[in-house]
Amino acid sequence: MERRALMKSVALGVMGTTLVASGQLAVSASNPAQPPAHAGSFIETNDGTRLFYRDWGSGSPVVFCHPWGLNADIWEYQLNELTEQGLRCVAYDRRGHGRSEDPGRGYDFDTLAGDLAAVVQKLDLRDITLVGYSMGSGEIIRYVSRHGAERVARILLTSPSPPAPASREISDSIVAALKKDRPAFLAAGLPLFLGEPTPVSPAMGQWVLDMFLRSSPYASIECTRNIGTVDHRAHLGAIKVPTLIIQGDNDKVCPLEVTGRKLAEAISGSELRIYDGAPHGIVLTHRDRFTHDLRSEERRVG
Repeated sequence: MERRALMKSVALGVMGTTLVASGQLAVSASNPAQPPAHAGSFIETNDGTRLFYRDWGSGSPVVFCHPWGLNADIWEYQLNELTEQGLRCVAYDRRGHGRSEDPGRGYDFDTLAGDLAAVVQKLDLRDITLVGYSMGSGEIIRYVSRHGAERVARILLTSPSPPAPASREISDSIVAALKKDRPAFLAAGLPLFLGEPTPVSPAMGQWVLDMFLRSSPYASIECTRNIGTVDHRAHLGAIKVPTLIIQGDNDKVCPLEVTGRKLAEAISGSELRIYDGAPHGIVLTHRDRFTHDLRSEERRVG
């Protein structure tokens, strides 16, 4: 049953989408919303890919890694609040997502962890709070395993992706849906991401959908394949810093029992904090509580 639940979690979303045609938002495939111009900077990774990032505020650094298909904008409410509270907030777009370059390669977790390392090293960040959301949790796990935790003070993983792989046929079915009608596929998954009925406005739901549509189709496909087949379990032992896992018990994209609970069991000394009734999209649907908990953890351990 546990294996079946894990396969279902990957099939239902691979970080925010689903094959179930339950979406209510309509999007034109020929005229997706155009991203607004945002002030920001770029960092060049080891293979020459330029990553867009924001670096706001001063004080102890918090580095944010976003979910599959989204970008740094998903952290809007956390960045605004925490910057005002005296923290330095750094959030970047994964390669092929948002405003970062799409090199058509490097969507495996080793390369993505190297991209995170490039951000940390080139900004010379130390005593970091690393915050990973969904797919971003896997990037942080691999970063610590491959690059060490010398610069890391603490980790927060929210709505994390499964630590164990699922069937290749599951990821193949999601890839097929992305290739067939990507806008409809993403729109259909939105109720699972934000919950149903959702506590956020229709405008915020549309904003999230527009963000999904700004990711590279090729990056979305390659990341799907890697999420569905990666095995993080051998890397979890490398995490020795204080780790908080936050997840809703109504997460239908990455069910709690096969994601957050498994990570909490495997990461020594970690804490699992469960939000009653919360869906996958915690940083929006429960943004005030999540931001408060993030800040409290940073203060407590710091």
